[in-house]
Amino acid sequence: MAITKKDSDKPGYVEKFKKVKTILVSQARPPRTPYSEIEEKYGLQIDFRPFIQVDPLSEKDFRKTRIRPEEYRAVIFNSKHAIDHFFRITEEMRVKMHPDTRYFCATENVANYLQKFILFRKRKVFNGIKSIDDIQNYFVKFRTEKFLLICSNLGAQDTIKMLDKIQVEYTEAIMYHTVSSDLSDLSDITYDVLVFFTPLEIKSLYDNFPDFKQNQTRIAVFGSQTIKAAEEKGLIINIKAPTPEAPSMTMALANYMAISNESK
Repeated sequence: MAITKKDSDKPGYVEKFKKVKTILVSQARPPRTPYSEIEEKYGLQIDFRPFIQVDPLSEKDFRKTRIRPEEYRAVIFNSKHAIDHFFRITEEMRVKMHPDTRYFCATENVANYLQKFILFRKRKVFNGIKSIDDIQNYFVKFRTEKFLLICSNLGAQDTIKMLDKIQVEYTEAIMYHTVSSDLSDLSDITYDVLVFFTPLEIKSLYDNFPDFKQNQTRIAVFGSQTIKAAEEKGLIINIKAPTPEAPSMTMALANYMAISNESK
């Protein structure tokens, strides 16, 4: 439902639309950020701080898994992190993948990133549009292959669910760990709005501040899973994306600021 000025006049809406001066986005600042326009238009301070971090698994520890990447002719990537750590590990192990290895990527963005490491004309690459489920037919086509699923300590539940459903043989290869960042330096700092994009960022908030109280802080979330994680913690969500009116977080924030920071 779109936010309107009429809504802000209803009982109980006053504090929700209290003027915003500071926003903390729980990710790294992007190189070209649309948040700058919101800062300038509404006179805000928007800070960026990653709430989660990726720690590499050492070659020594990976060898303990007794997984030999070169024995697989099909590799699955769900993220750029997975690509980075796969090629890091294979380089450190001094192994070379077979020229006919097929690579299965969750999205086109992930597949394009793969070009940093391989020549597409010498490899076979398949990618989904929105998710790995989009290329399920290719997994069925090559089901006789042994698949290597590159993931973090958190696994890749959606991909595993799909592979189990179509009964494809695969091996999970943990090559990096996704953990909560240390946010202790923020303990005495309060922001008007906290912005979250993943359930892991919600988890990091409480890992760092177990006694966190929302009080007058507005919570902005992106995606259904993040909404679920926030609600499970008892947080009141004030800004949601994507929606028909706000397909991006920046649009959702701009729509909210149009009311909360509207000149009286």
